[in-house]
Amino acid sequence: MIYFSDVFQVEPKTLEAYGAFNIALVNDLPLFIDPFLLFDSKRPEIRALHDDIINYLVFVRDKAQANELTEGSVSHWLLFKEVKQNWLGFSKQGNSGTGLGKNFAQVLARNFQQIFRDFGKEQLTKGSHLEKLGLLSGGVGRDHLSDFTTNLIKGYLLKYTEEFAKKYLKEAQTRRIHVERVDFNYETQRWQSGHFMLPWHASDYVILTPCEILTRDDAWINQGESHRVFRRLRFLREWSHEQEQQVFPRSS
Repeated sequence: MIYFSDVFQVEPKTLEAYGAFNIALVNDLPLFIDPFLLFDSKRPEIRALHDDIINYLVFVRDKAQANELTEGSVSHWLLFKEVKQNWLGFSKQGNSGTGLGKNFAQVLARNFQQIFRDFGKEQLTKGSHLEKLGLLSGGVGRDHLSDFTTNLIKGYLLKYTEEFAKKYLKEAQTRRIHVERVDFNYETQRWQSGHFMLPWHASDYVILTPCEILTRDDAWINQGESHRVFRRLRFLREWSHEQEQQVFPRSS
């Protein structure tokens, strides 16, 4: 495999110290952003991402309950493209997976009207979790849920990657990119775009992801190289947890 560290000529330990996963830039790896790991993080900025997602879905739920989900609003609020630039998910070759598709948006809108009417209203001891949306239909699995989560935290991931690029990459290895739908404006009720200085490879930008929010799919780990990669992920997750305990120790 050819990794980010190979292409951009940075030491793997540099990525480890930053907390980013060293992605393969040949084809997607069966890794997924786990929304529960956002919720369970001891780092306030990571935990806040889960809260932001819930706030956004509560906004959409309220629109659904008020019968304000038109075809146009469903398309704008719930229809997202796959964020292929993070090189995660299911893909036999390259980094283009199946994506979310129109059906995902329609199922989500329908279930906010019918099934998840109390989403966001649960007792604080139970909490609202994005994982519930994985039960929407038989066609919504971990890959789709991860894609949806990635879209909703894309602004954070872009800033996270930009910070790494500015600190460790050469200017010639990056480009200033205009990216659509990175931040939601509740006043205008529309997604806004932004500009970021990002790693550039094979005519596209690259997004890095923190190891601590990634989980793996064991069913797809069937090669020796993959075993090595995922053992490394487990080590980095454990290392990240140790760092959290030092900064945010549990109260006795």
